[in-house]
Amino acid sequence: MTLDEAARKVASLSIWQGKVEPKPLGGGITNLNFIVDDGPARRVVRVGEDILYHGILRRNELAASKAAAAAGLSPAVIHAEPGILVLDYVEAEPLDPDAVRLPRNRQRLVHLLRQCHRDVARHLRGPGFMFWVFHVLRDYGHVLREGKSRHLDRLDRLLQAGERLEKIVGPVEIVFGHNDLLPANILDDGQRLWLVDWEYAGFNSPLFDLGGLASNAGMPQPESEALLEAYYEQPLSDDLRRTAAAMAAASLLRETMWSMVSEIHSTLDFDYAAYTSDNLARFEAALGALDAMERS
Repeated sequence: MTLDEAARKVASLSIWQGKVEPKPLGGGITNLNFIVDDGPARRVVRVGEDILYHGILRRNELAASKAAAAAGLSPAVIHAEPGILVLDYVEAEPLDPDAVRLPRNRQRLVHLLRQCHRDVARHLRGPGFMFWVFHVLRDYGHVLREGKSRHLDRLDRLLQAGERLEKIVGPVEIVFGHNDLLPANILDDGQRLWLVDWEYAGFNSPLFDLGGLASNAGMPQPESEALLEAYYEQPLSDDLRRTAAAMAAASLLRETMWSMVSEIHSTLDFDYAAYTSDNLARFEAALGALDAMERS
């Protein structure tokens, strides 16, 4: 669906009080987003169908969005229908990597993650759903082979790395995770933080959110370990440090292979090749740091 087609679809929704003019809202790389002023009310509209090769099911996104709103983490769901999700608008700015790395924001972020991991599942309705990054990696491997990806020459090595990381992670605590903690998915209204975009939400290890937040913000090891210690409220053991480093590397491998798959299948106007290259380099660096940790 083109941007113009999506805008027309949004404008035609029956929920509006009168004629509206949807304005594109940037940032989405698996969907198209719009701001709509409907009289005195302002809404955000997400337009997107299921994306099976990424494991995105919009019914799960809707269930997670409603539960997150009920838990006080996310804007209220105003309306939903196939391919459309309408949310209340909050006056807030997305964080950038620099803001995520600021020590003064650490406790705010830890509080947000604890709320997500503790409270959202209490409000979740319907069948549960899980996000296990190592299954995602294996499935991406199949998608890349079937799509004759330009990255086939490195695919076996990446999948072997994923298997090694899964063994290092081992058994995990299970919570309800967001699983896509890009800085831009965290909004700051000046008083509190909001968490948005629940496409990949599901039951998972808390270490995936912690590792994803740290790796997506480019935190150096001392900062990522400080985040972990703040979350767990105790000094890190060697085992937790190693497990967390493996999960952070897995987060970067998932982002890399997500982009490789998107290079084949996505029709959105986004430079996936450059995104792949950037995340691959960051994954290799994280894997190298894990290797150094294991040797020490």
